[in-house]
Amino acid sequence: MRGMGNMQGMMKQMQKMQKKMAQAQEELGEKRIEGTAGGGMVKVIVSGHKEVLEVQIDEEVVDPEDIEMLQDLVLAATNEALKQAEELSSQTMGQFTKGLNLPGF
Repeated sequence: MRGMGNMQGMMKQMQKMQKKMAQAQEELGEKRIEGTAGGGMVKVIVSGHKEVLEVQIDEEVVDPEDIEMLQDLVLAATNEALKQAEELSSQTMGQFTKGLNLPGF
């Protein structure tokens, strides 16, 4: 019967960890991360869940003769924001998987 007490304790710990993970995921989704390009002339804001929320383009960078440059700036700002969001996600959620060696985490 002793093994059952240990199992119940472990299940309670798992439930606590699941609750903390869900809370961390929710808080992560509320974070706003900004990526910029062109000296701040293009800004992309993403959530901690890596969703693009906003794109701001300074009108000075809009040149109908050079659309490719604008596209490159938007792409660079988006990739920067997504990279920062990924790093934040890894830091936030990594605390729950430290030492577990789980694939995909």
